[in-house]
Amino acid sequence: MAIAVEHPWLVGIVLNSVLFGGSYLLPKRLLTLAGSVHAWALGVLVWGTLGWRGYAVVMFYFLVGSLVTRVGFDRKSAAGIAEKRSGARGPENVWGSAAIAALCALGVAAIAIVAPESPWRGYLVLGYVASFCTKLSDTCASEIGKAYGRRTFSIISLQPVPAGTEGAVSLEGTFAGLVGAIAQGLVALAVGLLTPLGVVWCAIAATVATTAESILGATIQDRYGWLTNELMNVINTAIGAAVAIAIVQVLPS
Repeated sequence: MAIAVEHPWLVGIVLNSVLFGGSYLLPKRLLTLAGSVHAWALGVLVWGTLGWRGYAVVMFYFLVGSLVTRVGFDRKSAAGIAEKRSGARGPENVWGSAAIAALCALGVAAIAIVAPESPWRGYLVLGYVASFCTKLSDTCASEIGKAYGRRTFSIISLQPVPAGTEGAVSLEGTFAGLVGAIAQGLVALAVGLLTPLGVVWCAIAATVATTAESILGATIQDRYGWLTNELMNVINTAIGAAVAIAIVQVLPS
């Protein structure tokens, strides 16, 4: 226990190295080799800055997000809308999902050194959790909607469009996204990173962010080749973190 308290970075290195090696024993790879290396770096960073509580949040996102990606995979694959590499995440997926969370975690560590009494430490912890609530909401909405959405329509025109179309939404996917955001928030509540109201604010922020991403996807994403899905994920999680922080500035947490 003394090691965990006094040397969190060392614990992070050892723990993530063990998990890195153990991932090769899984029957199906959740990450590519390069993705595993980048996930190792992310895991070390999170444990070193936010400890086991922050680590529990990112692990929940990774495990549930990977599971949801495989739901109805054969159906999505037949329609040509399944994730590439059978859902295995590469470096671009790791950082597209977690770049904002990593910045929040680094900000928490920096504030703890230079201004430990600053309220921004709590705000950035909230932003960290909200970014993963947003990304899990997005993943659940997209994957469940593509697999089981009975009516998929454009968020702009409200006209029916094929599943997998940028900016497409469905009732089933929207509900799954809300459940994902709340579940991620409840994990953060269970480990002591959020209050009950914080869960509510994160769920609201995730809903706002995923709606904004759908609008951007339907209107401008196809116009710019550089606006990749991974960059859209960064924008999405940034909006989620920013909205949650903005809410808690004016409302109780």
